[in-house]
Amino acid sequence: MKCSRMEKIKRFSEFLHSFRWVSLSHSENRIIICPRCGSQNIRLSSRFDAWLTPKRYVCNDCGYIGPIILEIEVDKCKSRRE
Repeated sequence: MKCSRMEKIKRFSEFLHSFRWVSLSHSENRIIICPRCGSQNIRLSSRFDAWLTPKRYVCNDCGYIGPIILEIEVDKCKSRRE
C-alpha cells in the first residue's frame, strides 16, 4: 500500500504529538536553587538564554554565574525541614 505525502505528514504529526514534553525547571512542584549558596534568588542571565544561547543562571545573592543549578522537589524540601 502506497501512502500519499499528506498521509505521511499526518502520521508523522500524530507521532510527534504522542510525546509528552516536560520542562523540569517550570514544574510547580520543583524549586531551583543556587549550587554555591543555596539561595532561591536565581534567574536566567538574559532573555535570550535557552533560545539563542545555552542557559546561564545568575544568583542575585552570591553572584554565581553558570549553567548548573539544583532542582529540588518541594515535597522533599518540606519533609527535611520538619
